[in-house]
Amino acid sequence: MKIEKTKLDDALIFTPEIHSDERGYFLETFRLSTFRKIHSNSINFVQDNQSFSSYGILRGLHFQKKFPQGKLIRVTQGEVFDVAVDLRKDSHTFLKWDSVTLSETNKKQFWIPPGFAHGFLVLSKNANLEYKCTDYYHSEDEECLIWNDRDINIEWPIDNEDIVLSSKDKSGNSLKYILDN
Repeated sequence: MKIEKTKLDDALIFTPEIHSDERGYFLETFRLSTFRKIHSNSINFVQDNQSFSSYGILRGLHFQKKFPQGKLIRVTQGEVFDVAVDLRKDSHTFLKWDSVTLSETNKKQFWIPPGFAHGFLVLSKNANLEYKCTDYYHSEDEECLIWNDRDINIEWPIDNEDIVLSSKDKSGNSLKYILDN
C-alpha cells in the first residue's frame, strides 16, 4: 500500500495495490499491521459507517469534542471531494485544511486522525462513502463547523448554488464560535 502525507499533521492518503486480471480486481482495504507501523497501538476501529448521497450533497464539517473520532474513509461508488480541518490546538497545522478526491476509480483512502472536522461533497451523480471510526458516534457530542466559514476558506470545487445541505449543516457554527466555546 502506498502511503502519502498531506499538508496536515498526521493525516494520510492510502492508495492500495490493485491486482487486476480478466476476472476483475482484488485489493486490500485495510491491514492492521500496516496501520500500526504508522500510528500507535492505541488506535482501534470500533465502528464502520456508510453514507449514500447524490450530486451536490455536502455533509459536514462534523466533529466530536469529548469523544473525537479518527476516520479512515473510502468511496466504493462515485466520487467525492473529501475535506479535513485540523482542530487540534497543539498541532502545527491547527486550523488548516486539506482535501483529497476519493473515488471508486482511484480507490484512495483518507486517514483523518481524532481532533479534525470532516466533510465531503459529492461530485458524481451518486456516491457511496464508507469509513471506519476510532470511537463511537455520540449525537450529544457532535458539533458542526459551517462549511463556508471565511476563516477556514475551503475551496469547494462546485458553485455554491449547486451545493445541497441538511438543516443541521446549514446551521453549523462559525470557527470563532467553536473556538470560544
